[in-house]
Amino acid sequence: MKIKVLITGGTIDKTYKELAGELSFTETHMVDMLNRGRSMADTLSEVLFLKDSLEMVDSDRAFILDKCQACDEQHILITHGTDTMVETASYLAKSLKDKTVVLFGSMIPYSVNNSDALFNLGMALSAVQLKPSGVHIAMNGKVFDFDKVQKDKSLGIFIDA
Repeated sequence: MKIKVLITGGTIDKTYKELAGELSFTETHMVDMLNRGRSMADTLSEVLFLKDSLEMVDSDRAFILDKCQACDEQHILITHGTDTMVETASYLAKSLKDKTVVLFGSMIPYSVNNSDALFNLGMALSAVQLKPSGVHIAMNGKVFDFDKVQKDKSLGIFIDA
């Protein structure tokens, strides 16, 4: 099974810039994450853009959808910022019925100690291989259907809707 990994940014790919005292994008960490996790899954990664999900607009979501529809793979992982992950999942679910799509991200950047990025990647890799067709979200040790999840901002986790 070949898995397409579409990279869109989000906290998972941010890096702390010490001099500026802020998080920003330089490059994706996905290849390093897959190697560090010793993944044996057959993946092909593509960077669509590196953007904070709060800056995403529907044209970005349409671009992600186009990439999902155009790829030959039936199993797709999408890195995504957590703030609008559910919104993008809902957008994709309107059109994607014949592929298994799993969105995931992290609350703490991969480049920062004690990040949840590798754990969420592992969950997402498992989910995309085991879940039926449809759009899902893998976060915090759980796999959710796109329409049965929400982010609890006060707790910093995803919960059943």
